Amino acid sequence: MKVRLAANIQPDSIVDGEGIRTVIWFQGCLHHCKECHNPETWNFDGGIEFDVEEIKAEIKNLKYQNGVTLSGGDPFFQPIAALEIAKYAHSLGLNVWCYTGFTFEELLDEDIAKKEFLKNIDVLIDGRFEIAKKSLACKFRGSTNQRIIDVTKSLENNKVVLYYED
Repeated sequence: MKVRLAANIQPDSIVDGEGIRTVIWFQGCLHHCKECHNPETWNFDGGIEFDVEEIKAEIKNLKYQNGVTLSGGDPFFQPIAALEIAKYAHSLGLNVWCYTGFTFEELLDEDIAKKEFLKNIDVLIDGRFEIAKKSLACKFRGSTNQRIIDVTKSLENNKVVLYYED
């Protein structure tokens, strides 16, 4: 299976979730948030095409990482490949964080592939970046409307349960 990434895989991030993480930057986004941090990831034809097996091999060879962060673009525009990567990361004992412009509630109303991907994420940072709500005081996100969600607890409780609050 092929996936389109914005760039190569980035290990050793300390700003894209808790601990030392490897970030996988997905290509493609329709949210087009004003003053987006990564507008070069919007075009679905941009970036570099990878085979998911290549990405899994990269993840397998990681050392000293606490988890994997899926970002972009928006990984939910490539949910089948993102799901396979998330499941593989879990199989290696890594946690999975994901950034999306969708809200948690919107994802619950989406197609089966997106819902299945959601079930395989540990922590979701949801919501579109809003320039009017930008804050440098926000940990792991750019604007105050974005939430850091414990996905497992949220699905169990049928309501958003925050993983972390500022």
